[in-house]
Amino acid sequence: MTASLTDDLFNQLQGQPLADMGHRLGLSQSQTAGAVSAALPLLLGALGRNTSRPQGADALFGALQRDHAGLDLGSVLGSVLGGGGQGAGILEHVLGGRQANAQRGLGAATGLDEGQAGALLKMLAPIVMAYLAKRMFAQPSSTSAAPALTPQGLGDILGQEQTQIRQQGGLGGGLLGAVLDQDGDGDLDINDLMRLGGSIFGSR
Repeated sequence: MTASLTDDLFNQLQGQPLADMGHRLGLSQSQTAGAVSAALPLLLGALGRNTSRPQGADALFGALQRDHAGLDLGSVLGSVLGGGGQGAGILEHVLGGRQANAQRGLGAATGLDEGQAGALLKMLAPIVMAYLAKRMFAQPSSTSAAPALTPQGLGDILGQEQTQIRQQGGLGGGLLGAVLDQDGDGDLDINDLMRLGGSIFGSR
């Protein structure tokens, strides 16, 4: 079975990338890994929701081609660790009015404060975009899926990813549902997320 986009990207961030992000945020490597494993499904699931509408799929497809195709994940990581990468602007497009809820939910579920949660999302947003561009537009090989060369194809892949994240549940699915199922100005059930996070990461 082919690894999900979330799992594939998380595996690519293992080791030094996670250590570098944790150092920047003042977190241990285990804290960083836990937070990233919760944040990636949130970002990729939100993109899946956005691309469920044709105009959303067209916009993301164009942005990936125009701004992110050909970028190396290592160089993008270096940029975001240096304070670049346009993470804030990408998050605005990806999460819109749900951005504050996403930060609160991620913080509650993983033990990060809201500042750390927001900084992590800003780091990961350009990385997710560069990863998607590489995955979607790379030449097909025996070890990778054929590229999605149309906005509809991109939307289909991200829609499947969102469905898989929700079906798997756990912290990633719970956080995604709590954030995306709000209208943008509703209150998250922070207590539920804290309990879910505690059951996965253990009490701290």
